[in-house]
Amino acid sequence: MKTNVQLADEMFMEEAIAEAEKAANKGEVPIGAVIVREGKVIARGHNMREQIQQTTAHAEMIAIKEACELVNSWRLEECTLYVTLEPCPMCAGAIVQSRMKRVVYGAADLKAGCCGTLMNLLDEPRFNHQVPFTSGVLGDRSSLMLKTFFKELRKKNK
Repeated sequence: MKTNVQLADEMFMEEAIAEAEKAANKGEVPIGAVIVREGKVIARGHNMREQIQQTTAHAEMIAIKEACELVNSWRLEECTLYVTLEPCPMCAGAIVQSRMKRVVYGAADLKAGCCGTLMNLLDEPRFNHQVPFTSGVLGDRSSLMLKTFFKELRKKNK
């Protein structure tokens, strides 16, 4: 039997997956994120790097920017970030800097994951803030979405 936290994590990860689908529909790598505060989604983001040609246009960065604007603060201490793919070094750094309360991600990123896969920037004791995280929430779905996207991209580019 799942706990209330596990059920909530899955519910909000569904929202992040919906954001990832928006990215895929635009031809972007399907990564989505939502930020939750007090049980409500306050910010959303999906990968937009190709669309706006910005290195920093990752789903997490877009959602963090939106959340900061909404709460009128750079501190997101009462917020949880849900993201379909393990955050990269840039996003993990922004998560720590924003003082996020918690991170939940779906699929591990074997090439750039910085929440336990390649390294763990969220739990680096030399930083002034550490962020607990939960991995693998609906990870199979997130992983399948990414694999399907890249398979189709390779087929299209042949």
